[in-house]
Amino acid sequence: MLRVILVILALVLAAIVVMVGIPALAVHMYGAPSPDLRALQALEYSARLLWDDGRLTTPLDPKGNERAFDIEEGESVQVVTDRLQQEGLIRDAGALRDYLIYTGLDKSVQAGKYKLSPANSVIDIAHLLQDATPSEITLVVWPGWRMEEIAESLPTSGLNITPYEFASAVLKPHLSYGFLEGQNSAEGFLYPDSYVVPRTTSVDLLVDALLRNFALHLSTDLTEGFQRQGLSVYQAVTLASIIQRESMQSSEGPMIASVYLNRLRQGMKMDADPTVQYALGYNPLQRTWWTNPLSAVDLQAPSPYNTYLSEGLPPTPISNPGLEALQAVAHPAESDYLYFSARCDGSGYHEFAKTFPEHLQHICP
Repeated sequence: MLRVILVILALVLAAIVVMVGIPALAVHMYGAPSPDLRALQALEYSARLLWDDGRLTTPLDPKGNERAFDIEEGESVQVVTDRLQQEGLIRDAGALRDYLIYTGLDKSVQAGKYKLSPANSVIDIAHLLQDATPSEITLVVWPGWRMEEIAESLPTSGLNITPYEFASAVLKPHLSYGFLEGQNSAEGFLYPDSYVVPRTTSVDLLVDALLRNFALHLSTDLTEGFQRQGLSVYQAVTLASIIQRESMQSSEGPMIASVYLNRLRQGMKMDADPTVQYALGYNPLQRTWWTNPLSAVDLQAPSPYNTYLSEGLPPTPISNPGLEALQAVAHPAESDYLYFSARCDGSGYHEFAKTFPEHLQHICP
């Protein structure tokens, strides 16, 4: 009888060691279990982790390279972990699932794009899957945007730069760039392109990246072309900024450039709608920086940018032109045209005219 009692006590003691010791060891090594686990589940997954230990902490390939891994919306943890093993990023999908469930991280795996490496341990990867936020972001600056439109895109870009900070950084001298000598704004030279930059990029570094990209595209061919038209780089960019807003079809850029250059050479006002739109600024009713259509009252807006009232080019560029608009100024078409108006078919193309009576015939009814 005593022997039976001793056996029972030994079994009870062993059970206590298992029930208490295993979870305690798991807590020591991997942290506290998820509060969503019941006691027996916590014990089960504690035991699994201790059994899995080497597979949790030892990378599959310590010299492995980082590679892309995407998680789609709605993918289960099992599918994700199985794919990680199939793609050679981890040794054991089951060990990863055990860790995720034990810690509760299985409920917060995020869909998104990741950069993972077989040099990461299973535990490392489990934590990386909690944040799909990339270290770099892509910022797109579209041709024809004014600086305010670039600024408005920043709050959703992933950069920690406010629109006010960006505008302030643009509206100051940039002495390291000769084409901005004597200017207090970089408007017009914020080169339209797709930019991949670190999320930590400061506002000054961002503006510098845009200006540096313009400088890289300011080729000898462009500068010589501007000189042939009797324009400085700043004047040429100002004209290109208008052409960018006028030419819905980029193939018409050289012809539109010829019209404006002909008008400037003859001392005629440019009568460019985009300059009036720039002068009017933001239209809260239309929710745009480019009021369209313009009314007769709009065309009388008192502003040095209103080329219906002021002769010559506006004081500064009115948008940030792309390469095709810059090339149109450097290599305009040869023409005698002095007028153009949009075709009435909504195609975005224009009719060109040499005389005002001919121009009136093209005006849409």
